[in-house]
Amino acid sequence: MNTYTQISQDDAMQMMKQDDGHIVLDVRRPDEYARGHIPGAILIPNETIIDTPPSELKDINQIILVYCRSGNRSKQAAAKLAAMGYTRIYEFGGINTWTGEITQ
Repeated sequence: MNTYTQISQDDAMQMMKQDDGHIVLDVRRPDEYARGHIPGAILIPNETIIDTPPSELKDINQIILVYCRSGNRSKQAAAKLAAMGYTRIYEFGGINTWTGEITQ
């Protein structure tokens, strides 16, 4: 069964420093994203992730770091992506406890 890996926010910060082609994925609503997000994060709302791979995520083997507001939607989105065959999904909770940089 395909699954995802839950990591700490510190681990996510370290992974974001790597030049490995990773994607930081924000799965909140567009209005939440507009109020502030992790620099470089792309927005694909959890509600839009159903059963077809999102066009923004072309490589199923790419590292995808997933977050939301508190960690609930990111877990849902990570599980759905894993079920679609994505192999390197790392879920790290919510922006409400993020100590790193946030941009608008």
